[in-house]
Amino acid sequence: MKRNLLIILTLLNLTGYSQQISHDQLIALTPEWKGDRFADGRPKVPDSILDRMKLVTLEEAWAVLRNENYKHQYDGEWKTINPDSVLVGRAVTAIFMPGRPDIHRVIDKFGVRDKRVKSQNSWPIDLLVKRDVYVVDQFDAYEDGPTIGDNLGNSIFAKTGNGIVYDGAIRDIKGLREIGSFTSFFRSYHPSHHLNNPDGELNTTLVGINTPTRIGKATVMPGDVVLGRDGGVIFIPPHLAEKVVKTSEIVRLRDLFGHQRLREGKYTPGQIDSRWSDEIEKDFSKWLNEHMNELPVSKSQIQEFLKGRTW
Repeated sequence: MKRNLLIILTLLNLTGYSQQISHDQLIALTPEWKGDRFADGRPKVPDSILDRMKLVTLEEAWAVLRNENYKHQYDGEWKTINPDSVLVGRAVTAIFMPGRPDIHRVIDKFGVRDKRVKSQNSWPIDLLVKRDVYVVDQFDAYEDGPTIGDNLGNSIFAKTGNGIVYDGAIRDIKGLREIGSFTSFFRSYHPSHHLNNPDGELNTTLVGINTPTRIGKATVMPGDVVLGRDGGVIFIPPHLAEKVVKTSEIVRLRDLFGHQRLREGKYTPGQIDSRWSDEIEKDFSKWLNEHMNELPVSKSQIQEFLKGRTW
């Protein structure tokens, strides 16, 4: 009886299996996020936060996350397309594994059941919308590993306006660079392409869409804010995105003020580098009010910041 029950439960689990995490599972895995979500449950950080995130440095974001005990959100040593640009968007994740024919055939059948079209490497791309970033664990595959070339690259850019974070090799790098604003981070380049025939040559199998994903030394969740710049990528949990942005803006303003006062000789480096005295804090508030329309932070954000100050 117990054995029969186990078989039934196993069959039920297989019947409901999908590479894509369910709406309820995704909500359960992102309980700290209280804002809007996409129809599939993915957190939807506001566009206004994404806009402001473009000026955040990796160091600023890393410090906030570290202080919140998120110590595994950054990964570096990437090759890049458009290395002087900044990549910001909401993560859509995919996990590929070394190809295995029996698993691949079953997943293909689930794809037919779920009305997915074309080969497995295109399934996550069909889900992308504007301001998404496609984040892929391609197990650092190299020869016969690339699942993205200039065809899929153009499709990704048309859907998102963004590039990719791809833990593996890409192909057609010349064509990808010609897309223009396809700012991307990838491990390597190889002119081959992935092999996806379970009855012939097979190198990659898709096992996860919008599931918790490992990228290098970082853990990524669908809906995380991706910040890629200066050769590194950090994945910001959605409930911390606004805090990262606000902290960065305050640091930026304090740095501008401090540097100006040092050039003027009004304060010493020791005074600026240590905890500011009440006198300096009052001077900073006065400086913000006087230069509000000239600073690289919106007037409304500066006014909000000043409301919380007592000097």
